[in-house]
Amino acid sequence: AAVQDLTGAPSDPATRQGLLGAADMLTSQFRSFDGYLSDMQQGVNGQLRDEVSQINTLTGQVADLNREIALVRGRTGEIPNGLLNQRDHLVAKLSEHMDVRLSVQDGRSYSVTLPDGQPLVNGQKAYALEVVRSPNDPQREVIGYGGPGGKTQPLPETAIRGGTVGGLMAFRSEALDRVQNQLGQLTVSLGVAVNRLQGEGEDLNGDPGEPLFSVPSPRVNAYTGNRSGATATAEIDVDNIDQLRAADYTLRFGANGAVEIINKANGQRSSGQLSDGNILSFGGVTLGFSQVPGSGDRFEVRPVRHAAGEFNNLISDLDRIVAGEPDGGSGDNRIALQMQRLQDEPIVGGNASLTQAYSGMVNEVGNRTSVVQANLEARQGITDQLRAVQQSESGVNLDEEAANLLRFQQFYAANARVIDTASTLFDTLLGLRN
Repeated sequence: AAVQDLTGAPSDPATRQGLLGAADMLTSQFRSFDGYLSDMQQGVNGQLRDEVSQINTLTGQVADLNREIALVRGRTGEIPNGLLNQRDHLVAKLSEHMDVRLSVQDGRSYSVTLPDGQPLVNGQKAYALEVVRSPNDPQREVIGYGGPGGKTQPLPETAIRGGTVGGLMAFRSEALDRVQNQLGQLTVSLGVAVNRLQGEGEDLNGDPGEPLFSVPSPRVNAYTGNRSGATATAEIDVDNIDQLRAADYTLRFGANGAVEIINKANGQRSSGQLSDGNILSFGGVTLGFSQVPGSGDRFEVRPVRHAAGEFNNLISDLDRIVAGEPDGGSGDNRIALQMQRLQDEPIVGGNASLTQAYSGMVNEVGNRTSVVQANLEARQGITDQLRAVQQSESGVNLDEEAANLLRFQQFYAANARVIDTASTLFDTLLGLRN
């Protein structure tokens, strides 16, 4: 709307001030929304720390019960049913936090492992999990595992499935990361398109137009295990902005600068090669490396993840706003008209307008929420069925036990009556002898 006003009065200070005010409000809203999403990212980190603390407590208690059960059986030879029930309850609670595998050793001791086989409880020994910084993203926390070796190593995020921890991991990778990337893609696409038009025109001072918006640079992190010491910087490739995607990438280097590029949003893989000067371009970004990375080195590239949080208006001088083309005079509005038409052009990913990209993001979140809700209801039904089966085998049904108690009381009363009658009969027989 502010750009439309500018097309009607390209040299009017009021319309120019309105455009700057709208630009300030727009960038502020982008930063605010990104801040909200970043707070959610930090919230996931905090919840993971709490979950891991509870998991470690539960696995420690299972190991303690393994020891106590073995002691009781060794001393008395009896089956400690109370301790066995406690241990089953702890394992059930543990499975609410994450997917685990349970096996029974020697018919008595419980062994609990992660789905990939790493032990959490082995007999009377428990192995703690730990929340650590991601090796490729210092702002992200993941779960680490020490195990029998003692040296904590970050687990792949896909290694933890099921339960509340698996839910947090899935929410972060499948929903939160994607929305933040989509917002960043929208931000960068808008900024590049507007700045391009600014650069094609002339301001009221007769100078070439300067960028209206800041376009944040992509972020690149080298894995902590890299051996070469190579570092990288990145910039948005404005000439190939239509290739920019709402995705993160992993780069895996081979020999002589050959690189495998993995799109983490869809798993697609492609190959690349460093050019002279150690430059690599793909997906709307250009990376420059301090040296040729060694074979086996990895880098994490996030082209747009944090772009919205760093989006700013760069112009405060009304005269620096570009509305017309060079030599067009103060009444020229040809650049402003092109800027107005941006709302209908496919500037996001080369196939969507700003409105379409925003609507697609909202619809995707809504659809994902509906799918998750349907899955929750379906799995709740399965859980209830499994719990009923488990209880029929080893649980206590209070209604059934109450009915049995009444039945046994009746049996007891009947037997007591028989005994009482027999005693009376016996006394009578003794009296007849006398």
